[in-house]
Amino acid sequence: MKKGNGLTASRFPDQVRVAIPIPEDPLARRVVAASCGAKGSSCLQHSRCALFFLILAPLFSDPRASIMRTSHVCTFIAVIGVSCLGLLVLYLQVVAKGPAIGQLWPRPMQQPSQDLSTSSDVRKSLQTHVAELRRTHGERLAVLQQACSAAGQSGPSNVLPVNTLRHLIVDDFHGLLYCYVPKVACTNWKRIFMVLSGRASSSNPLSIPAAQAHAPGSLRLLSDFPAHEAAWRLSSYIKFMFVREPFERLVSAYRNKFTRPYNRAFHQRYGTHIVRRYRANATASALRRGADVRFGEFVRYLLDPRTRRERELNEHWERAASLCSPCQIHYDVIGKYETLNDDAALILRHVGMNNVTRFPLRSVRTRTTHAMTAHFFENITATERLKLFDLYRIDFLMFNYSKPSFVNSVERAPHNVTSP
Repeated sequence: MKKGNGLTASRFPDQVRVAIPIPEDPLARRVVAASCGAKGSSCLQHSRCALFFLILAPLFSDPRASIMRTSHVCTFIAVIGVSCLGLLVLYLQVVAKGPAIGQLWPRPMQQPSQDLSTSSDVRKSLQTHVAELRRTHGERLAVLQQACSAAGQSGPSNVLPVNTLRHLIVDDFHGLLYCYVPKVACTNWKRIFMVLSGRASSSNPLSIPAAQAHAPGSLRLLSDFPAHEAAWRLSSYIKFMFVREPFERLVSAYRNKFTRPYNRAFHQRYGTHIVRRYRANATASALRRGADVRFGEFVRYLLDPRTRRERELNEHWERAASLCSPCQIHYDVIGKYETLNDDAALILRHVGMNNVTRFPLRSVRTRTTHAMTAHFFENITATERLKLFDLYRIDFLMFNYSKPSFVNSVERAPHNVTSP
């Protein structure tokens, strides 16, 4: 215990005992009574009470401070008030991430940034390129609308499957809704949304691990909101999705989930089931591990009516039209994997983020190509090719992809393709 200056204190785990002389000044008496209780010349309070008096006691105990007392207290209160106001503004701008007051969505297309080049020729070229992209997307939306009308699937957007709501990623700060389709660069789009929503420490999307981008809770989904809030976002925000040639996407999913040793979860959940049902005389190891599913077996699994009766198709090989409900949701942009870089740049420019972050370039080395897809389809019968086309016909029609020539090609002897 230390003594000095009329104050005594002893240490406690959560409290400090302070003996404070009752000052003569009436204002000081009232402050003491309000903060520590009128119990004579000492009181036992929490440490914040002691700290308060250690700082302000000289103002009341020193007679010379009576003139400056009011000024000091007012200054102290003003500093606290300004600090609280600053913290509130910081919270609203950084944490809440709400749209700025007065902003309306969708926002008009912004012109290409003038700092890209001072050359008028380059600016004119950029503007022409953007105009061509707009025209292309208008044509895509027109084809989609025609396909929806022909299929009799046009309907109100307030009646949506739960699975679609779970695939719509929300960015409230920029007023964006993105329906992700696996195997169509969705990992990089999730990274971009983490950057846009302030959930990443860097503006470089590739600095975000893929596992973090796919982790539950890393991004907000439309299914997280009450129905009336979800409906408001659907009617107000910019909405987009990306698609890919259906059979290339299917082969890409097969390669990734059944020929890569690290995807053990898929091997156990789907691989063992496929081997058990579609492979005669399967070895005990194959039945146990499910790690060597053949493409022909995978196709038979997709075409088997029991598959869809027993469970929903996995999102990696479910049709894009089923995942994103493009006939019920009026998307502003339908991007394509084949024009990924241009389409992604158009969207980022649309929200004014093209100079903040860039969409990562796709890997050419590991990409599933048309030639590779045709090679895999040589392993299945002509009947299976036609049935598979019927299964994915809606994606071919809605997103304007031509029927591949290998669908009607002469059947060849199967050779059990299992890896690229």
